[in-house]
Amino acid sequence: MLHRAALSSCVGITARCLLAHVRTTASSNFICFPGTPHQNVRHWSNIPFITMPLMRSHGKPFAHRSELKHAKRIVVKLGSAVVTRGDECGLALGRLASIVEQVSVLQNQGREMMIVTSGAVAFGKQRLRHEILLSQSVRQALHSGQNQLKDMQVPVLEARACAAAGQSGLMALYEAMFTQYSICAAQILVTNLDFHDEQKRRNLNGTLHELLRMNIVPIINTNDAVVPPPEPNSDLQGVISIKDNDSLAARLAVEMKADLIIVLSDVEGLFNSPPGSDDAKLIDIFYPGDQQSVTFGTKSRVGMGGMEAKPYKARSSALCSSISTPPFSVKAALWALQGGTSVVIANGTYPKISGHVITDIVEGKKVGTFFSEVKPAGPTVEQQAEMARTGGRNLATLLPEQRAEIIFHLADLLTDHREEILSANKKDLEEAEDKGRLAPPLLKRLSLSTAKLNSLAIGLRQIAASSQDSVGRVLRRTRIAKDLELEQVTVPIGVLLVIFESRPDCLPQVSALAIASGNGLLLKGGKEASNTNQILYRLTQEALSLHGVRDTVQLVNTREEVEDLCRLNKLIDLIIPRGSSQLVRDIEKAAKGIPVMGHSEGICHVYVDSEASVEKVTRIVRDSKCEYPAACNAMETLLIHRDILRTPLFDQIIDMLRVEQVKIHAGPRFASYLTFSPSEVRSLRTEYGDLECCLEVVDGVQDAIEHIHKYGSSHTDAIITENEQIAEYFLQHVDSACVFWNTSTRFSDGYRFGLGAEVGISTARIHARGPVGIEGLLTTKWILRGENHVVSDFSEQGSKKYLHEKLPVPQTSSI
Repeated sequence: MLHRAALSSCVGITARCLLAHVRTTASSNFICFPGTPHQNVRHWSNIPFITMPLMRSHGKPFAHRSELKHAKRIVVKLGSAVVTRGDECGLALGRLASIVEQVSVLQNQGREMMIVTSGAVAFGKQRLRHEILLSQSVRQALHSGQNQLKDMQVPVLEARACAAAGQSGLMALYEAMFTQYSICAAQILVTNLDFHDEQKRRNLNGTLHELLRMNIVPIINTNDAVVPPPEPNSDLQGVISIKDNDSLAARLAVEMKADLIIVLSDVEGLFNSPPGSDDAKLIDIFYPGDQQSVTFGTKSRVGMGGMEAKPYKARSSALCSSISTPPFSVKAALWALQGGTSVVIANGTYPKISGHVITDIVEGKKVGTFFSEVKPAGPTVEQQAEMARTGGRNLATLLPEQRAEIIFHLADLLTDHREEILSANKKDLEEAEDKGRLAPPLLKRLSLSTAKLNSLAIGLRQIAASSQDSVGRVLRRTRIAKDLELEQVTVPIGVLLVIFESRPDCLPQVSALAIASGNGLLLKGGKEASNTNQILYRLTQEALSLHGVRDTVQLVNTREEVEDLCRLNKLIDLIIPRGSSQLVRDIEKAAKGIPVMGHSEGICHVYVDSEASVEKVTRIVRDSKCEYPAACNAMETLLIHRDILRTPLFDQIIDMLRVEQVKIHAGPRFASYLTFSPSEVRSLRTEYGDLECCLEVVDGVQDAIEHIHKYGSSHTDAIITENEQIAEYFLQHVDSACVFWNTSTRFSDGYRFGLGAEVGISTARIHARGPVGIEGLLTTKWILRGENHVVSDFSEQGSKKYLHEKLPVPQTSSI
């Protein structure tokens, strides 16, 4: 049934609105969100999205954030502090425009959006203040003088009058903003009585359903001009009173069987202690069954008293019903959760910082506090990071022999549990092949074998043997003055986050390096290797238990997105990505104040000089390209001196690549020499990661170097020549992390370098470069030992002088 009285509040459904209704209704069974493969990516405004079927039947609330992308009917509650300016007079137009844009994006994805908004009081206050100032007599203004006019006091305005004056302007602003996105909005004003009168409640319900069916965004507010006081104790009977817009949003969401409420205020969510205090931490997931109480702050700075107590502190205690006057925001959230609607409370006042907070929440990102009826399994990732830091600090205080003993024990465990590891790996491979989600090169990375495990164990023993003088090694000693000595010593970096794809052997390698260097470690592996990773992680913890530092290494098993992990700048000191170039770029983009060590691409070159040995060329080129084409140190571009063209050596190179089934892409200059050539390369900056490579012609060593600097990635580049002078010129002038002469690029590896293993290969120029072993995971600190020394003693009038005398450095030392 269409309720015309309510629909009349929508100021005309224009032809544009009807057209938008037809367009979006046709696709209303689809939602859109980024990251889904094999879909047609579209860009609406500045937020990319991809169409996918949307199916959601209201029932229980979502158990995990990742499920929020399936929410179809969403209520967005805007607190007064979000909608209004800091001076409490007028609206925050920039924030409001961003909110309208995000709601429009979700509406045009086929979702059903409803807005419960504050702001009428602030808007009305602005208008009434303006009217009062204008109503001052001109004579009074002139008589008062300019200085006194500035100090003119505006009388205190009654809130209900402000609401009456501001409501129409607020709605007009919403309509104007939504019109820019071809979306129609409708205004609905309600009071508590509208929910207690059964006929009015049914009318309201029907009106809202009709508006949603017509693709109109309902904008709902309490009628603050006439709102009566709430009925006493109605909450206790299972029916929440409409005390404010928070309880209104909760009541509407449950009545309308909404999937999600997003409550935006001027706080980030719930904290484990008062926000602003030194130990305050945002609660990611609030689980009511944990018997948590909440301590609250003060009433919101604007509005009619809605967020009477912003969430300030949550601590383990009794259930929040034990508090005599709980805040409407949290109480309403728990009530809605019990009614089957998911809830997220987040900060909506800093769009430049929080970004697209509404769309981020719907995409499942870690924004604000998510209310869930499902108790999180195991510790949160924040707790894991703290455990890793504590464990790492304890690890660093062990004797070097004890850390080595842990790594030796881990190597033995890999050998002893070989069959169990290979069985788990076989299961991962079978699942990956069945789902067809991995390309052949990634399947090869995922696969483990007896030979790989044996090499892995050997590498770990090398790490253990070389770790004896890593942590606490004295690098420099200086006698600053008599009885004042300074030391620079090596120390762990802190907590490392290593994100790796498809390579389960990375887990014990990186763990061993972290143990040797005394670092805490968070590991995030790919889903495709979950079974293998679990076994290897269990063995790692067993080895760490040898000396009571089990918590040092943590494997993230929650549904944590990589982007969310990269925001933990207060808990993580260094991020090391191990995977595709796209993964590295995504992490570098997502990292919030955390250094990232890695290489974005492995575009490695082999230059065949005119004086190259025929016997060496085919062996080195074959090994560089074909031995393991998926590796980051595999050759991607073969540079040929132009004098080699149309020679037997050139024919041998081509024949070898053909036999190895390597697909050749011709560079522009190479293609110009041939009448019939292979397909011309699309880009000279391509990392193929497979049996493909680019072949290009250069005029000589200088031309080859210029090509490498222009198109390479500063990873690994090699020259094949018998001319020592040319070779040395190449080695000195190529600016890459690894530069080789007459050898395969595949030697660029921590194990082959004698480092035991590597956490990755860095192409950066700060701290560590090339294969990164133990040394790359250490930093330094300064230790100064004195005897009642003060700086003033060394002033011009002081009694002491600086010596700055270098002292011998001991071979080994510990902190």
